[in-house]
Amino acid sequence: MHEASDTAVYGRQGFGASMQLRPPFGLLVVDFVEGFADPAVFGGGNIAQAIARTAQLLELARVQQWPVAHSRIVYADDDGDANIFSEKVPGMLGLKEHSQASAIVPLLAPRAGELVVRKNVPSAFFGTSLAPWLTRRGVRTLVVAGCVTSGCVRASVVDAMCWGLAPLVVSDCVGDRALGPHEASLFDMAQKYAEVLPLDALRIKLDL
Repeated sequence: MHEASDTAVYGRQGFGASMQLRPPFGLLVVDFVEGFADPAVFGGGNIAQAIARTAQLLELARVQQWPVAHSRIVYADDDGDANIFSEKVPGMLGLKEHSQASAIVPLLAPRAGELVVRKNVPSAFFGTSLAPWLTRRGVRTLVVAGCVTSGCVRASVVDAMCWGLAPLVVSDCVGDRALGPHEASLFDMAQKYAEVLPLDALRIKLDL
């Protein structure tokens, strides 16, 4: 939790202004794969609850016919693309194209026409086709779910903003293996980069 004095400092300095949520909308689901759903691998915290809640968000997006993109972390079978991320977190090299840990959880399985981007860094935008794919579909507001909040979600939100998209982070549809970094990252994104709303508030705000 954040002290009232923290919020006051940010407010006094002009952070945390509201952004208009302009259509068309798109949805990005970041790294909800088996390895991050499993507390014995990369999971834990509130990730399981966020996956369950994201199933509702994903259904809403499909009913509204929003463009939907998913991301996975995938390294080459021969580790030829090992990088600083995998040096810092060596277990990431276990996420291969055909490894179970890198498979998107069945509850959120992509459908035909939805983009799946493979990445080996935190951001779903860096070195992928995500930005042009969203641009071609006219997306202006990017709704974001996924894990982990303090890592790949936050990196993707920052890059979405840099690409001129308005990020909207659905707070109960993002999860982290530890709640401290989760809460701190939600606070930080709300102050600097994104709108942050729970799913029920999003439904009300968009009249869905």
